[in-house]
Amino acid sequence: MIFVRRQLRKLAVALALAAATTAHAQPVRTWGGERTPPEPSDAPPAPTAPPAPPPPPPPTTVGTPVEGSSRSDPPKPPAPAKDPDARDSEPVPPNPTSEEEEEARSQAIVHMPGHVGLRYRLEGVEVQGNTTTLSRVVLRYVRFKAGDTLDVDDKDLSVTRFRLLGTGFFRDVQLSLRRGSRRGYAVLVVSVVERNTIVVNDLWLGLSADAEPDGRARPLTAYGGLDVSERNLAGTGVTLGGAIALADRQLALRTRFSDPQFRGTPWMANVELLYNNAKDFFGNRDALVDDPTAEVRQDFAVASYRRFGGSVGVGHDLGSSTQLFLDYRFEKIDANLPRAASHVRGRDVEPIDFHIHGGSSLISTLRATMVHDTRDEPFLPTRGTFMSLLSELSLSPLGTDYPYAKLQVRASHWFPLSWGHVLRLEGFAGSIFGDAPLFERFYVGDFTDLLPDRVLDLNFDRRAAPNFLDTSIQEIRYGTYAAKVSVEYRIPLYRGTRSIYGIDLFGSVGLYGLTDDLNLRQPPSGYSGFSKVPIDLTFNAGLRIETNVGGFAFGIANLVGFIPVRSEGN
Repeated sequence: MIFVRRQLRKLAVALALAAATTAHAQPVRTWGGERTPPEPSDAPPAPTAPPAPPPPPPPTTVGTPVEGSSRSDPPKPPAPAKDPDARDSEPVPPNPTSEEEEEARSQAIVHMPGHVGLRYRLEGVEVQGNTTTLSRVVLRYVRFKAGDTLDVDDKDLSVTRFRLLGTGFFRDVQLSLRRGSRRGYAVLVVSVVERNTIVVNDLWLGLSADAEPDGRARPLTAYGGLDVSERNLAGTGVTLGGAIALADRQLALRTRFSDPQFRGTPWMANVELLYNNAKDFFGNRDALVDDPTAEVRQDFAVASYRRFGGSVGVGHDLGSSTQLFLDYRFEKIDANLPRAASHVRGRDVEPIDFHIHGGSSLISTLRATMVHDTRDEPFLPTRGTFMSLLSELSLSPLGTDYPYAKLQVRASHWFPLSWGHVLRLEGFAGSIFGDAPLFERFYVGDFTDLLPDRVLDLNFDRRAAPNFLDTSIQEIRYGTYAAKVSVEYRIPLYRGTRSIYGIDLFGSVGLYGLTDDLNLRQPPSGYSGFSKVPIDLTFNAGLRIETNVGGFAFGIANLVGFIPVRSEGN
């Protein structure tokens, strides 16, 4: 009786698997791009005729739990484990026993309300198309391992593809399944198309209005900078890069190293060194400066300083699309400041706070950053989310002269529209508590597109923010509380596969606010009602271009910013 029951149970499982196989005879399924559908001969044969052996499958096909449903050749014996850098980087499991085979069959059908799907036991993960990048580097971003049970509808398959694209190592990534050596088993195939990994991360070119060292305003100066990296050194995934920014009497240098698999562990290691020879401009109007020789009236009070130091850190994956980084930073600062300075704020004359200590000082902080990234592309994404959370705390026991804490969150989400365009929503919020140095505070130019952003912490422009809403925003240069919401609309103009991968036309508009404790306690005089709230509008338009050496954005906002929209004499 037990024998009969066991045979009936095996017969029922076999019938269920055959029904599932027939139900899922469909075009080849991949995760990533469009594939050519199979020939009509792949359709299941008529029930009355004996099944003819199907043709060999394409390089990547859907794995099938029933023997003979996707390939005509007999199952191959399991391959032995290979070197981690070999193409088939995961060993095929040993031949399953009859009980294991029966368990694999029973797990191959997934019943859900209104849906019947398939899942498979993975024999391994196979990497194809990598001529430079080591397979172990690719597999670092693939969470699936030999022996896992994989549902063909698992959203982590798409997330894995997006994560591989986000490395910048590959121009295209395809994930798919092909039949394994036993019923219910499949191989996950990762097909990659590599791209040039010596890339330009950032290129800065623009015009600004600054001031002479004696505080006299100058109408127009140029600035520029370049950030270049080898993101995949010798195919190991190691990043080695550097950056430089230049302006009149200003220089910034950076060099960095990042290893995503430090000494073969799942931990990432990061090192960065920096040098800044910088200056900044203070005073809204009628600045009175007490320098070592005399007390003079100037257009602006100029503070100059130098920074030298660096940071070391580690990182670890928290999931398929989330990472956590911990960094320690130490810097020495030498600042040359006027002995005293004042300016007109609102209608009152008030002293200027330079937000930096004169002479030599030290900064020592510990920073934690969590990044969540599900974008389908790093530069011209069409869908997904990018979010970063940052928390930084100065370490007084290690000798810092700037006790402060900093918190900020930034999030962007991309929506593909049915007519092919892309919409992005972005939000930012941040706060600083304590005595943070000026280069760690929120700068108005980082929120309005009509002024140059800081480049490697260098500030090139002396102008106050444009004031479209006629508020007190023109009285604020640096703040400790900041927020911004914006929307961007992108229209794809070109897609290619050679030197230029994509060109999009974009337009954006946003609303931002910036303030500090002084403005909250004591708003500048001369403003009333809504005008006391330091908020304003920003906008930009231009082109975003992705190439094989990096992505570039060309906007008109910087030039529009030179058109006066408020009187500096008010």
